[in-house]
Amino acid sequence: MFYLTIDILGTIAFAISGVLVAMDKKLDLFGVFIIAFVTAVGGGTLRDMLIGNTPVAWMQDSIYTFTILGAVIFAILLQERLRYLRKSLFLFDTIGIGLYTMVGIDKGLQAELIPIMCIALGTITACFGGVIRDILCNEIPVIFRKEIYATACILGGGSYFLLTRLPIIDEYSFVASIIVVIGIRLLAVKYKIALPNIYRNKSA
Repeated sequence: MFYLTIDILGTIAFAISGVLVAMDKKLDLFGVFIIAFVTAVGGGTLRDMLIGNTPVAWMQDSIYTFTILGAVIFAILLQERLRYLRKSLFLFDTIGIGLYTMVGIDKGLQAELIPIMCIALGTITACFGGVIRDILCNEIPVIFRKEIYATACILGGGSYFLLTRLPIIDEYSFVASIIVVIGIRLLAVKYKIALPNIYRNKSA
């Protein structure tokens, strides 16, 4: 139940971030739902296909579809309030990657993958829904810019495996790692920490 709750919270966070992007692009109601849907389940779908867990999770359990639908309705009804919060998209997206990183790692552990593969699976789960969302909305995906995004997922996932070596209840390690991902992302944006730019400015 604990892990399902984390999964559902991640679904809600990413669905709302998808709605915010879609409304910013002035898409119609169907477009808003599609963007919210692919944002919420895109990473998880790729994850499940990679580990051979088919039909993928959202096809096996209708709770994901109804959760996304509820999140879409919620975001549309409160769109004016959300627009006043200028950083709503950033916050929901950040919460989403924190939750989904650990959901992906849990799926990797269930598939008996080694830690580094679990971290990769967690990063894919967290990031690729947003990649699909941005591509469909004609934006350069955040993961491909110099912002700290996937790096936060990797560091948070690594912290989980370090914490599991300590005498700590697994659920506490799980939650702590989610906080690490969210914290790194928030601090990186606040203090403008970014990955090095490989391009050199050419003088005329």
